[in-house]
Amino acid sequence: MNLRFTINNKEVQLEVEESMRLLDILRLELGLTGTKEGCGIGECGACTVIMNGDAVCSCLVLAAQAQGASVETVENLEQDGVLSRLQQAFLDHGAIQCGFCTPGMLMSAKALLDKNAHPSEEEIRQALEGNLCRCTGYIPIIEAVKAAAQ
Repeated sequence: MNLRFTINNKEVQLEVEESMRLLDILRLELGLTGTKEGCGIGECGACTVIMNGDAVCSCLVLAAQAQGASVETVENLEQDGVLSRLQQAFLDHGAIQCGFCTPGMLMSAKALLDKNAHPSEEEIRQALEGNLCRCTGYIPIIEAVKAAAQ
């Protein structure tokens, strides 16, 4: 199929199999390897991207579903060598340990902050509940999102 969509504010068009997952298109076809594959079944959140304003597990999105969509990956957070406020807050609050879940956490948090600039702690927890982390215990991540929202 001829897939046309916007990725990180750039129009792209490529020939892919309809059954390809968005995750594979990002990593294999476009070289955007910041998005990670964890479980492959939408349970861990490591592959979270923002599609049409919503945080989605890219391992569950087929190519045909991405047709005409606007997709944002973790690579779009940093601009001109400067980390985003959210990325810096993750560093400042020790919200990164092994780093595997970090891209998905960042994208889930960004999707929340894009819709609600000043979320409550409960809203932050709800936004991140689809993202698993085995290292940080979540408190530093929640604190980082709170700091980015201030």
